[in-house]
Amino acid sequence: QVQLAESGGGSVQAGGSLRLSCRASGRSVNTDTMAWFRQARGKEREFVAAIDWNGGSTDFASSVKGRFTISRDNARNMVYLQMDSLRPEDTAIYYCAVRTARGIVQYPLGYDYEGQGTQVTVSS
Repeated sequence: QVQLAESGGGSVQAGGSLRLSCRASGRSVNTDTMAWFRQARGKEREFVAAIDWNGGSTDFASSVKGRFTISRDNARNMVYLQMDSLRPEDTAIYYCAVRTARGIVQYPLGYDYEGQGTQVTVSS
């Protein structure tokens, strides 16, 4: 079993930055793909970014490409999401997820574990 705990959310003005962190516990996730999803109020959960086991491959939603960066620290069992040039439409609860199968996918059901989420609010 893997437990995931996100942190780093908060409120920021448009154009600002936030860095989300996700700590995995229970076992090492250094062979797993890790990802971030988000869900805005009244909307479906959507893919944000993912990184493969050694950071050699990443993927981003078109809406965040060029503004968000995903990274991981396998020694610490952590994954990060650096969010720059934030927009009001980035407001959502952000969830960290782990995929035990090989490769990166963008659908939530492709991931086996998910955290409780952290709220990000961007004001105009």
